[in-house]
Formats: sequence, C-alpha cells, structure tokens
Amino acid sequence: MLGAIVGDIIGSVYERNNIKTKDFPLFRSDCHFTDDTVMTCAVAEAIMAGGRKIDFIDALKEFGRMYPDVGYGYKFRKWLQSDDCKPYNSYGNGSAMRVSPCAWYLDCGFYGRTGIMPLEEWNIVKRSAIVTHNHPEGIKGAEATAYAIFMSRYYFRHYYDDCFTRVGDDPAEYKKRIKNGIEQNFGYDLSRTLDEIRPSYSFDSSCQNTVPQAITAFLESTDFEDAIRNAVSLGGDSDTLAAITGSIAEAAYGIPEWIKKKAFSYLDDPLRDVLKRWRRKCREEF
Repeated sequence: MLGAIVGDIIGSVYERNNIKTKDFPLFRSDCHFTDDTVMTCAVAEAIMAGGRKIDFIDALKEFGRMYPDVGYGYKFRKWLQSDDCKPYNSYGNGSAMRVSPCAWYLDCGFYGRTGIMPLEEWNIVKRSAIVTHNHPEGIKGAEATAYAIFMSRYYFRHYYDDCFTRVGDDPAEYKKRIKNGIEQNFGYDLSRTLDEIRPSYSFDSSCQNTVPQAITAFLESTDFEDAIRNAVSLGGDSDTLAAITGSIAEAAYGIPEWIKKKAFSYLDDPLRDVLKRWRRKCREEF
C-alpha cells in the first residue's frame, strides 16, 4: 500500500510536466499526495471496516469529501459530491491505483499450500472497483494490478516453498511467470519494452493504456527506486503510473527506509493514521 503512495508523491510533479528520462530528483519540495493516495487510504479503511460493498462506498465518499481538491476526474468528482451510490461505468485507471490494500488482504499462504487462488477473498478486489468502475476494463485493470502484487508477494517473499510447484530463487523467473500470468488471465500485451513505449506514450487515464505500461515498468526494474524511475520516465499520467508500479514493486522488493520516512513527511495526520492502523492489521491478520 505504501508503495502506491510513494509513487503517487514522486510522480505528482510530472503529471502535467512529463519527463522522458530516469534521471530526476526523486523527491522535490513541491511533491504532494494526490487522489491516488487518498483513495488508496480509503480502500484500506474500507477493508478494515469489513470490506463490504457499502464499506467501500462509504470510505471513498468520506475520504473524497475530506480531500476535495486533490485531482479527481470529472465523473468521480460528481459521484463524490452526489448522494447517488451507483457506479458510472468508468474504465479509468482509478480502480487500479487504489487497489493495493486488497492485494495484501489476499492469503498467499493458502496459494502456497494448495496452488489455488483464494477465490472467495479475490472478490474484494472486484468489489473495490465496481462501486465506481464497473466497466469491464475498469475491473480488469484493478484485477491485473492486484494479481501482479499478489504474485510478487508469493514469489519474492517465498510463499512458494510450501507449494508443489517450486521455482528456485530466481527473480527473473518470478517476473517471467507474473508476466505470463497477466497476459494469459487478463489479455494485456506486455511484449513492448519501456524503450519502445516511451517515445510515443502520452497522457491517458484509461486502465487499458496505463496498467500494462505500469506493470512493464516493474518487470524491467532492478529495485524499488528503479521501478518508480521507470514509471515516471514514460510520461503520461505520471503519478498514477508510478502509484501502480510502486504498489507492485513494494511487494517484490520492499521499500528502503529512507524513502518510507520521506514519503511520510508529505502526508497529514489522518492519512498517517490510516497507514499506521493498516500496518498493525497486516501484522496481526494477513
């Protein structure tokens, strides 16, 4: 979850001022959290409240109204301000940038013991999306991102040791399997490299033109910081790209302590409180 927030903060200053290089200061004084951070915290709050559909609706609206000016899209803003709780068929990348807490809720140990995805728990991923983003592409973007996070947890944190399918200690093989799983299960084409994507890539807020690029930024990375730099260097919707990439990279690599501390310094007390309570819940239950 914190990986998404770090990516959002770092990418915030480049969303409308794209750069096409990995050589940039990681944190600037004008960096700030955006709707990606607020909605990620809202999803965590919803899970801690029970993870029901109404919990997601309540948390998204509550946090959205607490932070009304952090960069929401037009349709989502209208949904926040209204009393209507119906989804509006969005395929925007908002469903993917906020999904990371759901992926940490899923039981990697169960998958490691059985080789079977925890399908009952997986419903929480879809539930987090469909309260607003009920278009098939909006749901797919959230699910593909959650899958990448879940499988990164599974492989890089060695839950696979108990499973009948052993893969050794080979990060390149982990990424190959994650890539193949995403292509097979969600139909995204991940064949293009960052160098092929970067020259012509521009702002696009759809899941279908954000999630595959963000996943590729992770697949080509060497560590957490490199993953964030990859994502920002593509241009486009930089904060959301980096939030999605960062959420996957956290699961694979962890986050360096200095980056955690720096990211915390950009948050206010209510958001820090969500993160602290979420970390306690993760230690106790997940």
